[in-house]
Amino acid sequence: MARANDAAALLKDACRELARAPAVFESLTAGLDAAGWRARPHPTEWSPVEIICHLRDEEAEDFGARVRVVLAGGAGFMPIDPERWATERGYREADPRNALAAFRAHRDASLALLGSVASERLSASVEHATIGRLSGLDLLVAWVTHDRLHLSQLAGTLTRLWADRWTPLRAEYAGPIPYAGDPGA
Repeated sequence: MARANDAAALLKDACRELARAPAVFESLTAGLDAAGWRARPHPTEWSPVEIICHLRDEEAEDFGARVRVVLAGGAGFMPIDPERWATERGYREADPRNALAAFRAHRDASLALLGSVASERLSASVEHATIGRLSGLDLLVAWVTHDRLHLSQLAGTLTRLWADRWTPLRAEYAGPIPYAGDPGA
């Protein structure tokens, strides 16, 4: 495991993980029909297409943009509101294949940027309005973590939707199933 102060190792590992993510999300969602893309495992949770749209927009307007601010020596980050975006941008009605393609294109651009950066430049930091200074290295760790959080979210969503699809058969034999409650809202 790389030490926290090993910027070159972190950059290399983060790029490897960030490069893998689009294919993982594409694989998990392969074969979903229109209803499956839009089904929510619970009324308060996101559907698969909403998760992918969120990743697409975060790639362009959060992580990639914020790393660019760090690299440019900026003074602060632009505020974002991902929860609001989901509604305002109509994530649930979006074309999932277009959202996946845009996510992949944004990720490829991010990887090209990261591949052109000397790792020590990512030690610079910028003030975040609510949590304090964030370095480019902090953002790299958070970026991969963000992918994995949404991978877990998508896996939980697909698990709940699968189990609910076959009710009254008893899927709980498999183990705890995420998102108990009203399916497909």
